[in-house]
Amino acid sequence: MPYIAYYLSPEGRLERDLGEDEIRRAFESKDGVLWVDICETTTEDGAFLEHVFGFHHLAVEDCLSTQVHSPKIDEFDDYLFIVVHGINHQAEADIVETAELALFLGAHFVVSNHNSPLYSVAYVSQLVRDTGRPMRRGADFLAHTLVDVLVDNVLPTVDAISDAAEAIEEEAIRDPRQSTIEAILKFKRSTLRLHRVMSPQREIMNRLSRGEFTLVGPEAQLFYRDVYDHIVRIQDMNQTLRDRADNALSTYLSSLANRQNETMRVLSMVATIFLPLALLAGVYGMNFDNMPELHCSWAYFVVLGFMALVVAVAVYWFWARNWVTWGKRKVTRVTPFAVDPQRLLGHLSHWKRPR
Repeated sequence: MPYIAYYLSPEGRLERDLGEDEIRRAFESKDGVLWVDICETTTEDGAFLEHVFGFHHLAVEDCLSTQVHSPKIDEFDDYLFIVVHGINHQAEADIVETAELALFLGAHFVVSNHNSPLYSVAYVSQLVRDTGRPMRRGADFLAHTLVDVLVDNVLPTVDAISDAAEAIEEEAIRDPRQSTIEAILKFKRSTLRLHRVMSPQREIMNRLSRGEFTLVGPEAQLFYRDVYDHIVRIQDMNQTLRDRADNALSTYLSSLANRQNETMRVLSMVATIFLPLALLAGVYGMNFDNMPELHCSWAYFVVLGFMALVVAVAVYWFWARNWVTWGKRKVTRVTPFAVDPQRLLGHLSHWKRPR
């Protein structure tokens, strides 16, 4: 049963590394603030949660289950059961993996549960060990700190996805390959996973910040509102990434189609040029005795000149139709937002000095 336990007494004394009996006494005293964090919950841990804290068995089953649960909040008689999600930064995968954090929030206790190690919980635990600050303002503020750090750790992942999106877009334009489409699909799946967990989580923070639950005091509601704003920001950034993924897929398909069109264009040009040449060579390769051109000393050069004329006419025709762009003026690089300052209202050039 790997867990950590802290108890902040009413006198402000912080007790660390509590045993099961000490946890029971601190919980039954209903004074101070108790925090118990359980990682990789087992059946023994589930029995401990039910017998010591009296949590509902359905909530305990959610803690024991390894399946992914949607973010939610359930209200019981004297505690709240909250399920929120963050990023599993320890999972090595090409697609973003989410991590689940379950919280039992009471008037004087917080019990957190997660089936994979979380950097956010380790960070809050270190804050408690150093100063005890997250626990000194009450259980609702401690729960807020756990959720706040969990959500803040999502932003670096979103930034990393954004950086990867730029490389994918560049590759989709310049060198579309099979690995490009695989990267785009993984990119889309990552943004979809973030959307699935952040969208309902936003409503949870909204409910906690508007005074719906008595266990969350008026002072703490403002802090939950701040977490709500962070989630809104993450949702907006993730929506932008989803749009970029769709655009990258469209760009990849367009680039692939353009490459195929260029290949077909080259093949068409070659076939168009050599078909009349093959026709002339075939006609004069029949070797009939009654062909007068065969007995002329200059006929060979006339045929070669006619062939060269056919090639020149075909190339000019392709050049006129922009199939061949040799020697033509190309579009120069466009510098965005570089405009003539004199066209801007308020620029110094608009003001004339008085005589």
